Amino acid sequence: MTGDPPVGSAQIDIVPVSPFAPDAVYCLARYFDELDIRFDDGFERSSGAREGGEAYIPPDGVFLVAFGSGGPVGSGGITFRAGDFAEIRCMWVDPAARGRGLGRQILEALETVAVGAGHAIVRLDSNRALTEAHALYQRSGYTEIYRYNDNPYAHLWFEKLLG
Repeated sequence: MTGDPPVGSAQIDIVPVSPFAPDAVYCLARYFDELDIRFDDGFERSSGAREGGEAYIPPDGVFLVAFGSGGPVGSGGITFRAGDFAEIRCMWVDPAARGRGLGRQILEALETVAVGAGHAIVRLDSNRALTEAHALYQRSGYTEIYRYNDNPYAHLWFEKLLG
């Protein structure tokens, strides 16, 4: 998948990778490090990461990494759940690449993966500290819904019906 328009002046390519590939591991580590800083009580990976990398291996899910000219600048995973919904997980954009539409591009790429896998509904959860993400979700057509999972770090749950 190729992102469009490019972030800043660099072209961004958003591609599926193994969740165990070095670029995916790098993105996930940066994502978890940021959660640990931003969450009120920190982030314990064993409590918040409900599934291992296997959840992002087809046919159970997909992990995407966004690459700029200098390497990985963002990522996100999607898992396919029973009940005809896909769940977006671990979406992250490098702080240096924020504010230029990359989060929206990753979100749209994950939605495209969900549709391609036959899912009409996408859900995600979020922590109250991630206000920028909430604004992105709402701008992208997500609506707040009931609590659908037991993530101990989630305070908000969102859903979007896909075309």
